[in-house]
Formats: sequence, structure tokens, C-alpha cells
Amino acid sequence: MQHQAEPFPSDPILEFESYVFDLDGTIYLGEALLPGAQRLIEGLRERGKRVVFCSNNPTKRPDDYAAKLTRLGLPTEVSEVYTSLAATVSWISRTMPEARVYPIGEMPLVEALAEAGIEMTDDPERIDLVVSSYDRTFEYRKLQIAFDALWFHKRARLVTTNPDRYCPFPGGRGEPDAACITAAITAGTQVECEAVFGKPSKDLLDIISAETGLDPATSVMVGDRLATDILFAKNTGMRSALVLTGETDLDMLRVAPDEHRPDWVLGRIDDLLDHQPVAS
Repeated sequence: MQHQAEPFPSDPILEFESYVFDLDGTIYLGEALLPGAQRLIEGLRERGKRVVFCSNNPTKRPDDYAAKLTRLGLPTEVSEVYTSLAATVSWISRTMPEARVYPIGEMPLVEALAEAGIEMTDDPERIDLVVSSYDRTFEYRKLQIAFDALWFHKRARLVTTNPDRYCPFPGGRGEPDAACITAAITAGTQVECEAVFGKPSKDLLDIISAETGLDPATSVMVGDRLATDILFAKNTGMRSALVLTGETDLDMLRVAPDEHRPDWVLGRIDDLLDHQPVAS
């Protein structure tokens, strides 16, 4: 069945207070802003709207993204950027502040945990929490440590920074992401991951709302991926707009399950300003 995007409200700029944007494939691709991104963000800010950027990439910190957006022509404060990495560290600090953590991830995750005062160890007999993440240095030794902590000693819990199967690159190529590492750990230990801190988890929006005052009922999530960005909106009570400049095309949208269907579909991101959703 064809999915017809809903018409925009008469004036979406005035209808909503906050706009949450994915980054890769939505605002930019690689080292270039996508067409219309600068016009849209500047237009929203001129109208006094709250703009928040949100990424599942656990190899980047909010200050990395703020610097990149500023370099690309969109001046951005660190406080406007939220990542799965930051959400993971925040959750551990609030929920398991005394936990000894074994992070399977790259240096930004390790550094963020250290800066938060979280103790880390690779001793399976002392590990309370295994954090699975995107890790291009993943090896059998790391899998063995997680296996021993979770299965042999049966003392650790398992969480992950983000649920993505792959990290997309320009040209359609991608690299295995955190879900692949989490799956390897779960396959061997039969221990399920109990918390996910990237989109579409509600935990991420709870952190954003607590720090910014964002109300999901008056907010729109804009992104290019159905199973993360659009489902994130559905899980949290935000409205959703899919932009066709990244992962998802109309053929994928036509066969998507109901929970992945956006409220609106945009050919390019600044169509939001012009009230020009596309039929799908």
C-alpha cells in the first residue's frame, strides 16, 4: 500500500517549539552541509525555535559535533548537541555511580568515562558493567573479557551506547556498528542487553528534556533513518519528519512497518520551511 505523507499544518514553524535533528544524512554528509540545511537552521533560529542536534555516533563527543557544525557554517553551542556517548555516561553516573565498567569502544568513550570519574577495569572478576559500543579495535581478547564477566562470573550487566547495525558512509558504504558487537557478546553469553542509550531509546530524550526543558508534545524529530530517527519520535511522543537525503528512499518507506512511518516526508530538509512534503 502506498503511504501518503500527511500535509503540513498551516504553519509548521509556529506550530512547534523545538526541532531535534539527526546529523549524518540529515544536516550533512561527510564534510559538506546537505542542500537547504543552513537555510533551515538559520530560519528556525531567527524565529526563536529551539534547535537540538542528536547523534547515535559514540565515537564523537558533543564538542566535536559543535565544532564541526560551526566549521561547516552553522555556529553551534555544545549545549545544543546530544550523543549516545554522553547519554551513556550520564546514565552510568546517575544509576551505577560506583560501578566498575569495562568499555568495549573507542577512545572518546573511554575518555568521557574517565572524566566523569567512573572506574574502569578489564578484570572480569571486578567488572560490574560491560558497555558495548562501536569499536574498530574489537578483538577476541575483548570478547573473552566480556564473556568471563557476564557468563563465567555472572556478576556483570550489559548495556550499549547505540543500536545501529552499521555506520553509513558517503557512496553507500558502511562499517559494522555497535549492534554487531553487542550481538557477538549476547550470542556467547546469552545475556541480553538491558539498556540502549541512542535513538530510538526514550532514555536519550529524557536526558535532553531534563537539560533543555524540551516538551516532546511540541517537538519534531527530523532524520533520515526509519528504525532510529522516526521510531525515536514514535517512542517519545514527538512528531516526525523523514528527509530523503540519507539512508531511506521512497521504496524503503513504502514497505516500512507502521511504527516506522513518519508524519511527513521531505525531499530536502528546507522543504519544512516551504510546507512542501512529498507523496510517498
